[in-house]
Amino acid sequence: MSNVEIVIDADFIVSQVDRRLFGSFVEHLGRCVYTGIFEPGHPTADARGFRRDVLELVRELGPTIIRYPGGNFMSGYRWEDGVGPVSERPRQLDLAWFTTEPNTFGTNEFIDWCKLAGTEPMLGVNLGTRGPDEARAYLEYCNHPGGTALSDLRATHGYKDPHAVKFWCLGNEMDGPWQIGQKTATEYGRIAKSTATLMKWVDPTIEVSACGSSEPFMPTFGEWEYEVLNHAYEVADFVSLHMYYKNPYKDVQEFLASADIMDRYIQDTLAVCDAVRAKHRAAKRIMLSFDEWNVWYKAREPRDRALPGWPEAPRLLEEIYDLQDALMVGGALITLLNHADRVKSACLAQLVNVIGPIFTEPGGAAWRQTIFHPFKLVAQNARGTVLRTKIQSTQVETRTAGLIDHVIATAVHDADRKTVVLFMLNRETSKPLEVSVALRGFPALTRGNGLQIFGDDLLATNTLKTPNAVQPAPYEDFTVKGDAVLASLRPLSWAMLTLSY
Repeated sequence: MSNVEIVIDADFIVSQVDRRLFGSFVEHLGRCVYTGIFEPGHPTADARGFRRDVLELVRELGPTIIRYPGGNFMSGYRWEDGVGPVSERPRQLDLAWFTTEPNTFGTNEFIDWCKLAGTEPMLGVNLGTRGPDEARAYLEYCNHPGGTALSDLRATHGYKDPHAVKFWCLGNEMDGPWQIGQKTATEYGRIAKSTATLMKWVDPTIEVSACGSSEPFMPTFGEWEYEVLNHAYEVADFVSLHMYYKNPYKDVQEFLASADIMDRYIQDTLAVCDAVRAKHRAAKRIMLSFDEWNVWYKAREPRDRALPGWPEAPRLLEEIYDLQDALMVGGALITLLNHADRVKSACLAQLVNVIGPIFTEPGGAAWRQTIFHPFKLVAQNARGTVLRTKIQSTQVETRTAGLIDHVIATAVHDADRKTVVLFMLNRETSKPLEVSVALRGFPALTRGNGLQIFGDDLLATNTLKTPNAVQPAPYEDFTVKGDAVLASLRPLSWAMLTLSY
């Protein structure tokens, strides 16, 4: 007898998967850029200083869009200081992270790096110390074909063809007291509207994301989104969400309940967006860009962020991820896919060293952290349409999320490849669960490959000495008969099953 029953129908579709759902984030913070993706003189560095070992891992990971240059860094950034001859770029104090910024890596380097990595750039504009006209100028420099001072300046820098960046962020976490140029919702709503209007006059093809509240536990959450959209609904395409998941009780079941907290956060934000839509009698719907999400609770930033001596590229926020973190990231990806109708972009923050799936040593090796693996598997295999999943599961009561199902799941149908891929997370801590899946509306299914992430040591990590301590293992414990799948899920495991027809 099954502990969990899942029903899926080919005709009950959530949405096409937007490929931008599998994004990441590169900020001028710690060692994400310098000695992360960019390290001239490294044994693997190319002529531009890009680490080829990191590029290979990024291509394997498969992020589809990458946000840049921040983050908090964005709110004090002057984009023009990071373009042109490197020898003429100023060294500056970065007040977001109290470090020295050399500006040897900037917009054009980032665009070139994205091309090599096979990913799309997402750029942010500074609405902390700057405003609409500077944002308009940045867009004109990047996207205008030519014949103006800024587009011709780009050409003199070696880029005659426009960069054609399509996704732009209107500032970052502007309600946060830690943010350079913090604003009220009214102040930000007005500047976001003015900025987006100017930018879309320059390039009507772009999409823009307005800042949501910095996280759902902010006192401004809800009211902030409502007021901002009340001003900017006509010109905004997305609202951003940010959330980092923690393990305050050192309890894996409570920790994995964060996937349900993420689900509610998405639903609550959509409720506010749609309330403004109703008020404005608007035809369009605002979509969500979950452009900062990850597990982050070990390598917290110092209470006093001012580091002595204004160092350049210090070790900051270098979270070392373990097995339970990988399970949580796998659960979060399931949640994002189940909201594919409204969450159209998301960025695992960040990419390298700074709470990232890839870790490097200066002058040395690069390797995959534990969270690399579920992200890679979903980015590679979640293609097509997400199908609705109806789940009846055993449950458990949690302090953080109330009553939760032991098993969460999502299904993605690729009609071109004639596959259905199931992603499942078992949050039962002590015993395997038997899962039956009915896939209605499909021809007879055949079994494909299966992979799972599990282990006896929830605190196992991937390190320089043990880079493969946590990695996917073959998953064989499932059978397929007609349109039915029977699977046995190990306790505290994440699994991917591929079916063909």
